[in-house]
Amino acid sequence: MTSSTSHPELASAYLFHLAKERRLSPLTCESYGRDIGVLLKLVEQAKKEAEAETGISLARLQAHHIRRFAAQLHASGFSGKSLARMLSAWRGFYTYLTRDHGYVCNPCAGIRAPKSPKTLPHTLSPDEAAKLLEFSTDDLMALRDKAMFELCYSSGLRLAELVDLKPEDLSLSDGMARVTGKGGKTRIVPIGSKAALVLHEWMKQRETLAKAGESALFLSRYGKNISRRSIGQRLKIVAARQGISANTHPHMLRHSFASHLLQSSGDLRAVQEMLGHASISTTQVYTHLDFQHLSKIYDAAHPRARKKVKS
Repeated sequence: MTSSTSHPELASAYLFHLAKERRLSPLTCESYGRDIGVLLKLVEQAKKEAEAETGISLARLQAHHIRRFAAQLHASGFSGKSLARMLSAWRGFYTYLTRDHGYVCNPCAGIRAPKSPKTLPHTLSPDEAAKLLEFSTDDLMALRDKAMFELCYSSGLRLAELVDLKPEDLSLSDGMARVTGKGGKTRIVPIGSKAALVLHEWMKQRETLAKAGESALFLSRYGKNISRRSIGQRLKIVAARQGISANTHPHMLRHSFASHLLQSSGDLRAVQEMLGHASISTTQVYTHLDFQHLSKIYDAAHPRARKKVKS
């Protein structure tokens, strides 16, 4: 083990490994960096607070330290889901340290986060989605916004996937788009006819805005690749103008796509493929939303629904 290597240097080396060897996206690497940063802060805090544990370091952490850290974070308000993600990041970090830096054991192995109550993703109703997208494209930025949001809802894209798209990724004549998702995995998704029409108009106008050498499909008003934050802000502005009261964000369009497609088709495997989920269990959350939808239809339409029982 290279004892002279500081904790921040080890963390930086691991993030470089994730980016260059495992080819994870910048957004994923940022998330790992934040979670590992929390671990390093907890180690430093433990050094100061526990005089009896002098010499505590990443190399000397044991399972009881990790359990204590998890308990501290849980008490400070971290959910079980957040802790599970964080423990996974720490576990991966230690796997790297044992393989490449001579660490003896992984103190995170076998430690599980407390369970959190399951929450269903928030979606727009089909009527709300239609209302959201019924805005005029009387200027270039409005045309861009409509193209982005129609594509998100039409094809179920993640925000990072939308930002990374290039014009050559679209085949509007075939109604298809090539998308690079998590882990660098590529998939082909269909583009709806309404999305294809507005994308066709945007691509004609895009050339008047793009700076030299800019390859991104969606651009800011300055001709450069639009940021994820800007897309979220634009969606909130459009939603407010269209009278949508829900706290609308780009991922809600992806959730709405999946929920509405499953309601119409009932084909869970097809929805899984279009979303780019590695596991069908991730997609199954939308079956719960579909059941809620069916329950509402039953309550509204069935003659035996919601009958009062006379005492």
